Amino acid sequence: MSAPAPLTAPGTPTGTPTGALPVAPGRRSAAVLWRTARAHPGELAAALTTTVLSSAGTVALPLLLGRAVDVVRAGDGLTPLLVQLSVVAVLTALTTALARRDAERLGASVAADLRERVVDRSLRMDPRVLERAGSGDVASRVTEDVELFTSSVQLAANVLTSVVTVALSAVGFLSLDWRLALAFCAVFPVHVASLRWYLPKAGPLYATERAVAAQRSQVFLQSLHGASTVHAYRMAPLQGERVRAASRRTVGASRAALRVFARFSMSMNAAEAVGLSALLATGFWLVRADAVTVGAVTAAALLFHRLFGPLGVLLLSFDEVSRAAAALNRLVGVVDLPEDPAPDPAVLARAPRSRVGVRVRGLTHRYSDDPTAAPVLRGIDLDVPAGTSLAVVGESGAGKTTLAAIVGGVFPPTGGTVELVGEPDGEPVALADLDAGSVRERVGVIAQESHVFTGTLRDDLTLARPGATDEDVHAALRVVGGDDWVSALPDGLGTRVGPGELALSPARAQQLALARLVLRDPPVVVLDEATAEAGSAGARDLELSAAALVRGRTALVVAHRLSQAAACDRIAVVAGGRIAELGTHAELLRSGGRYARLWDTWSRPAQAPQAAADT
Repeated sequence: MSAPAPLTAPGTPTGTPTGALPVAPGRRSAAVLWRTARAHPGELAAALTTTVLSSAGTVALPLLLGRAVDVVRAGDGLTPLLVQLSVVAVLTALTTALARRDAERLGASVAADLRERVVDRSLRMDPRVLERAGSGDVASRVTEDVELFTSSVQLAANVLTSVVTVALSAVGFLSLDWRLALAFCAVFPVHVASLRWYLPKAGPLYATERAVAAQRSQVFLQSLHGASTVHAYRMAPLQGERVRAASRRTVGASRAALRVFARFSMSMNAAEAVGLSALLATGFWLVRADAVTVGAVTAAALLFHRLFGPLGVLLLSFDEVSRAAAALNRLVGVVDLPEDPAPDPAVLARAPRSRVGVRVRGLTHRYSDDPTAAPVLRGIDLDVPAGTSLAVVGESGAGKTTLAAIVGGVFPPTGGTVELVGEPDGEPVALADLDAGSVRERVGVIAQESHVFTGTLRDDLTLARPGATDEDVHAALRVVGGDDWVSALPDGLGTRVGPGELALSPARAQQLALARLVLRDPPVVVLDEATAEAGSAGARDLELSAAALVRGRTALVVAHRLSQAAACDRIAVVAGGRIAELGTHAELLRSGGRYARLWDTWSRPAQAPQAAADT
């Protein structure tokens, strides 16, 4: 696997927590946005065309009204001009509606593409990057930031129309008189001064707001996921204060941004007063000098008045644009995370696909970048021959789950190697030399908690093998003992399950996970306490399901119950990140060590009610 991606990027704003996912610089985000829009050429062309026509009509109407003033003063016929005004007004209204529709349609397509890319990249993220950043940062990007950017689609349509309108208005002023155009420009120094004050403050403020919002999401997620622990240790007041502190930081960041924006918005009235005063004064002087007509000055004043809206959109939208840009920078930061390099074709060609053993050498791991931090695993060596099973037992915190995750290819170790060995005479291939897809073809992993996706049971199961037939699915369910209860459902495989649909017990949800792995059919399986959620009532059935999955495959089983460990070919006892004992069930009982003491405690009649206790 590739080395972990850097967790900061050029342009990462101050206030972004160390270890957070990278934030793309604005120039890179703009390039990604433009390239995404160009991927929809028809919608892009339609939006640009209707926007230009709408803006042209907006500029033409004041010019025609100015001509009407001159026609009335001259006593000429007004009817042809009124007809022109009516036609232009109708066409402007029509093209304005079309421009908004086309711009919003383009924006929705761009937002959908970005959302898909962000979610896709998040699902394929290097686990080390996710581990350091925390689930809250990822969750806030694929939810809050995506929604914030998506909600700015209408704003983007308005901004596009306003930019084109201002540009065509400048042409309109020049068509009247260059001196009127110069007077109109008096508004820009005020706006530029305001923007020069506002923009350097707005970017960091909104970036900080998004960063603290991500921290708040992290605290919320930890509180929800750890609710049972919070209640068990009566930590509700402490955790509640953490949530309140995170919320206060978020509110404080939002208020700081709003205060700056309020001062910026006040400058708009001053700019409009300066611009209109300069235009009227110049027009008065030019009319007195007989350099322009009253109608031309009227047209200029009306045109400037019509620009209050577009200019206001452009300037006031800097607030929302800054928010959307901060969200976009965070989204592009995820999209730009480096992909895993493609594996060497020669290595991939010799990677075993059947009769695969596992070899672990010198395995060490620590969850901190600090080399002085205590490791979780300390120099573990293991061999799991093809077609055999190895149970891993030990006290909580001994390193069992970390060992299972590394052997399963969930994330790479700090040191040492995990190799797949084709038997009988295959050459070892390190997991680190394979891409994630190649690892998943050979190694399947089931953790303690399995997610049930919303949809039909058929859809949930065929995620592992999209082309599987109903016969294949039923066969997989029969292997793990779940076909009877699935067939008994009114709609069978068509039954909708998941959040908001039919609720499944933890044991049945885990049976679905086991059946998915049967459909996937990898030669190596890693079960990390895969029967722990069954409870004492369903424990035996789920153990039989797991045993059926393991049969004939190479398996590493983090055993929740010692009866499950005893059924494996060999047992490894982990203590303090090391292998304390290794052997068969009978051998370890005869040795009288840690495993024998665990077995004695677990199997006493007095302990029978607690037989489901965690090992």
